[in-house]
Amino acid sequence: MRRLGRASTWAWACVGLVLASTQPAPAFDLFGLFGSEEEPPAPSAALLPYGVKFSGADDEDLLKALQDTSTLHRLRQEPPPDGEGLVRRAEADLRRLPEALSGYGYYAGQVAIRVDGVAVGGEASLAPAARAAERARNRALVPVRIALDPGPLYTLRSITVRDVRGRPFTAEVLPARVTRVDDEVPARSATVLAREARIVDRFRSLGHPFARVVSRDPVVDDAAHVMDVTFTVDPGPLAGLGAVALSGTEAIDPAVVRSFIYAEPGDPYSPKAIADIRRSVAKVEGLGSVRVREAHALDAEGNLPIFVEVTERERNLIGVSARYSTVDGPGIRAYYANRNLFGGGETLRIDADIYYLGNDLYATQRKLAGIDSNGLGGRLSATFVKPALWGTRNDLVANLFAGREAQQSYVADAVGGTVGIRHRFSDTFFAQVGVDGQAGRSQDALGKVDYRLVGVPVSVSYDSTDNLLDPTEGVRITASATPYAGFLGSDPSIFVAKAQGSTYYAFDDEAKYILAGRVGFGSISGARLEDIPANIRFFAGGGGSVRGFAYRTLGPRGPFNLPVGGRSLLEASVEARIKVTDTIGVVPFFDAGTAFAGSLPDLDERIRYAAGIGLRYYTGIGPIRVDLAFPLDRIKGNHERPVALYISLGQAF
Repeated sequence: MRRLGRASTWAWACVGLVLASTQPAPAFDLFGLFGSEEEPPAPSAALLPYGVKFSGADDEDLLKALQDTSTLHRLRQEPPPDGEGLVRRAEADLRRLPEALSGYGYYAGQVAIRVDGVAVGGEASLAPAARAAERARNRALVPVRIALDPGPLYTLRSITVRDVRGRPFTAEVLPARVTRVDDEVPARSATVLAREARIVDRFRSLGHPFARVVSRDPVVDDAAHVMDVTFTVDPGPLAGLGAVALSGTEAIDPAVVRSFIYAEPGDPYSPKAIADIRRSVAKVEGLGSVRVREAHALDAEGNLPIFVEVTERERNLIGVSARYSTVDGPGIRAYYANRNLFGGGETLRIDADIYYLGNDLYATQRKLAGIDSNGLGGRLSATFVKPALWGTRNDLVANLFAGREAQQSYVADAVGGTVGIRHRFSDTFFAQVGVDGQAGRSQDALGKVDYRLVGVPVSVSYDSTDNLLDPTEGVRITASATPYAGFLGSDPSIFVAKAQGSTYYAFDDEAKYILAGRVGFGSISGARLEDIPANIRFFAGGGGSVRGFAYRTLGPRGPFNLPVGGRSLLEASVEARIKVTDTIGVVPFFDAGTAFAGSLPDLDERIRYAAGIGLRYYTGIGPIRVDLAFPLDRIKGNHERPVALYISLGQAF
């Protein structure tokens, strides 16, 4: 066994950092039209150009790392003036290349360099090699050959962590999973440095912001071709979060931004707490970039001061988008948004949406039922949010809308609005209460319903997931209850309750294998089905429900076999999200659900099922979703197609 000395260890670590960050530069070499390898300079009287060839390295990643380390290779476009300069480069490579091999886990590797057939090695070889190089002056490139013998690949056998007094840490502080080494893990410097960072991250997560590795002691066993590494760690002081200093606000009231910082001085420090500050502040729509820095020293109370630096975005935003679905037809949407209307972070957004039911599956039945619909629908809405009322965590939320909802089995014209107060308990949990009112007329196979609804909606939302479009862990729960009472002027008088929850579990640290599940529930009580407006009833089916079935078509059927919706809903989905590469994933999924005639789900009624396979392309914004869904229990005459295709941005739930 041999212990790498301090100097060797430092060089080994530096090589590891280089190798860990070195990636082949992207190049376009279409059918060889653009050569990726530059030709060396032509022979001349003033300079001594050379050609360098590597042999013995079959691993392309290893070869690329060796080339990046080699002075001969990197400076091949800058020829030396004489043979001595060329030999000095070769001599430097004889020192550097073995370190690069060690960094890749080849600790018994050998390197030999020949200059025009003359071996370089030791002071006595320099002059003959230089003379050999000079023979090519002004007539040919000096041939330089680098022969590599990597030898056996060493593996990482064990990792030991001790404190500055040489004592091991307890399992509660440092669980075995942090230091556990799987079989056949190459003893590469990048791997060991990554483990070192993981150990430091563990102590930081326990509230030690200045945790550091004092020393790294790798020991190589040449007989067994393995490496054991011992880290000495100084956790540093235990700290809490200190005062938060905010900078960068110009047009937005700083009190608004501060209301989105839920951490208080003295709260336990952790990298997650810092990330939570960054995430919550980024929810202020008027802000662009958000940077959170930690101080380099604790304050007098033993807390770590935090600095939040923000930039603001342009206030006005205009957007237009178009869409097309083989089931729902074409549509176009336009919007205008102001992200800081009065200087207090207020947002005003106006949306206009118009669509047409193109390949309408139920047009004939609607006509037979006397439903007056040409398949054209649209909605105009305005939403206003005033965050941080009087500097608190209470937000004013208001919305007005008017439009026609044209669906496969009904049409509804309505106008209405909502105003409410939302209280943010934390970055993950808020509750809202308000007043909701709408009036309109709906028409479906059960007839026409003129309605007026005035209610008091109460809702809660909890979201501990790590990503909006591509969650890998955490839970999402939303629930609402709205009594539309007769004494408030509602006709009909009904009570509407909704709830949905989803959870995500990653089986590995890299989140390449994720199990995701979703359950949805709804109930309407207080009136008969035919007295409830069709647009208020529950339907299942569609890309966010039971995939494979047309949007809002699953549930009880009425005259002319038209969907009429139900007074309750139950649906569920499960997905296995599997990353094949960093950018490509496959997702087998299974959906189930339907709407029920009663105010509570009746499991004796037929529940519809679908299965499918999805493809994900992961981008910096979020995954592009392509799902192919197959209904498993199609009913003859229900216009269900054997397969449905969905394309969107973000996961299904």
